[in-house]
Amino acid sequence: MNLKSIARLIVPLLKNRYVVTFLAFIIWVGFFDQNNLVERHELSNRIEELERQKIHYHEEISNNKKRMEELQSDPENLEKFAREQYLMKKPEEDIFVVIEE
Repeated sequence: MNLKSIARLIVPLLKNRYVVTFLAFIIWVGFFDQNNLVERHELSNRIEELERQKIHYHEEISNNKKRMEELQSDPENLEKFAREQYLMKKPEEDIFVVIEE
């Protein structure tokens, strides 16, 4: 197909006002409208990202609830947590922090 044969197919279509109106509508909705295709795609990606974050934070909340229940249920767990996380110690103890590289 050369350029003349393509032109012979397109020119009659462009003379039809319904086809031109339809093409104008598609271009308007696709690029210029408030809810155009580009923005819809970006919003769809943003929604997917937020859904992943939602799942992550739900998992974090459940893990933190489990940890909190463990700490509140047993004083030994609370003491272990305080020693590991906040480097708390009894008055007669010495703490050595070993940093592995």
